[in-house]
Amino acid sequence: MKPSYPHPLIAREGWFYLALAGAVALAVQGTAGGAWAWPFWLATLFVLQFFRDPPRTVPAGEGLILAPADGRVVSVLPCEDPYRRSPAVKVSVFMNVFNVHSNRSPANATVREVVYHPGKFLNADLDKASEANERNALVLETPEGRQFTCVQVAGLIARRILCYVRPGDRLEAGQRYGFIRFGSRVDLYLPPDVHLRVAIGDTVKATTTVLAEWPRT
Repeated sequence: MKPSYPHPLIAREGWFYLALAGAVALAVQGTAGGAWAWPFWLATLFVLQFFRDPPRTVPAGEGLILAPADGRVVSVLPCEDPYRRSPAVKVSVFMNVFNVHSNRSPANATVREVVYHPGKFLNADLDKASEANERNALVLETPEGRQFTCVQVAGLIARRILCYVRPGDRLEAGQRYGFIRFGSRVDLYLPPDVHLRVAIGDTVKATTTVLAEWPRT
């Protein structure tokens, strides 16, 4: 199923950086020539690929929990959800600078709480980044009443977490809700009875990869 996609193929968060990089490259090209300008054109291409934001197809099926971000699974472990204060399994997806950085809802859900924490900017590949780094958490509730938490975590280079939803907003599975600039991670705190479909080291794509499934009742 392919949902309506109200966002351009190049994320609006990147328009300023793309225009700036392109303007600098053009200026150097015009004043110093191509030999000096090529590194700036390369930087422009990097910005272009970083802020790409392709539409994604939502997998068909019930009870699916989808990847909230592109990247590599760096953590799957039992723990306590620090936002709901309940047992959980944490699945962490690390995004490097070559991944798509828009964040999407893992399921049809209502936003129950938005919790922002200022913090450090450690390497997001490290597990301690979940507690030490700047982060923004969404406590979500599915139409069936199941709650889980989705956390945007800033990284070593990422210095800006963007979140566009508020408590009471309803999200569809795969709906874009935020963006993190330049390298980061997303943590999912899921109830421990979910059926996991990924393991550490797996490469996932936002929306199209199924991370887990709710237990059938």
